[in-house]
Amino acid sequence: MSSARTLGRVSITDRNPQSSAAEMIASLVPPPQFATASFESYRPDPDFPGQVAAVEILREFAGSWAPAKGGGFFSRKKKAPATKPGVYLDGGFGVGKTHLLASLWHAAPGPRKYFGTFIEYTSLVGALGYQQTVQAMTGATLICIDEFELDDPGDTMVMTRLLGELVKTGTRIAATSNTPPNALGEGRFAASDFLREIQAMSDNFDTLRIDGTDYRRRSVSGHAIITPEEEYEAALERGLDADAEFSDDNFDSLMAHLATVHPSRYMALIGRIQRLGLRGVHELTSQTEALRLVAFIDRVYDAQVPIVATGVALDSVFGGDMLGGGYRKKYLRAVSRMIALTNA
Repeated sequence: MSSARTLGRVSITDRNPQSSAAEMIASLVPPPQFATASFESYRPDPDFPGQVAAVEILREFAGSWAPAKGGGFFSRKKKAPATKPGVYLDGGFGVGKTHLLASLWHAAPGPRKYFGTFIEYTSLVGALGYQQTVQAMTGATLICIDEFELDDPGDTMVMTRLLGELVKTGTRIAATSNTPPNALGEGRFAASDFLREIQAMSDNFDTLRIDGTDYRRRSVSGHAIITPEEEYEAALERGLDADAEFSDDNFDSLMAHLATVHPSRYMALIGRIQRLGLRGVHELTSQTEALRLVAFIDRVYDAQVPIVATGVALDSVFGGDMLGGGYRKKYLRAVSRMIALTNA
């Protein structure tokens, strides 16, 4: 019977991954979903011309490392147009910002270039210390930061100063966010207290606005799928090879475990899991737990692991007035991704 099968079944709550500083640096590459992303494979929405324009601007940015070419013995070299050291992709979730960021990373010259989430970079600073992080990253051609979202005022100063020091040495920066750089922190903490740091960061970027509709909702409509309890076992194992690894966890147990693991290690929690099972999903009332779930779902989505869940629909998990608060965009991004993952 399918329900008797235990081979390949794991519990995420049994895992407590540890990463060395060297492993953290080595992991700063695009996630598997974008391992082959390119400007050619990006599919802009024809209803939003800004997406096509963004591709062209990023192509130019990717080519800006090349030296200016002379026009012959008697001609003068053409002066390259002034380019800011950073480019910032601002737009809603699901418009392909991460795809474009990964495409830029692939197009940029190496060998030293890095791609990671905001949390991964701040975690690296925590592991190495600020000065050692600067030393480790100095000399990189490009640093890509996905989902530049500030949840802590201390992160504002650490990241802006880190980027400022690296820019001075010739490193270029590319970032994505749902919030323009001069508005980071609004609704979350007293952004005015850190205006100097935020403005310094903003001055380093050319901001590209990318409008559009969430591509995950173009082909998937409705809500996250709820699996009835009596169908959970079969749905969890359906279509998997006999030796495939899948997880089976109680929602409350998973949330408690996430509190003991730094978000930078959430990808390691997932490991080689090919399907993720959650029993007893319910509405969250703690914003701290909700933000942990957002960070976890981001990594599940990066790994493209389908979810089978019982209880409340995952797109209804953020309770109270969470969707109306300062983290609204983060929650909506997670909702979009959970709908896609339960429909996978």
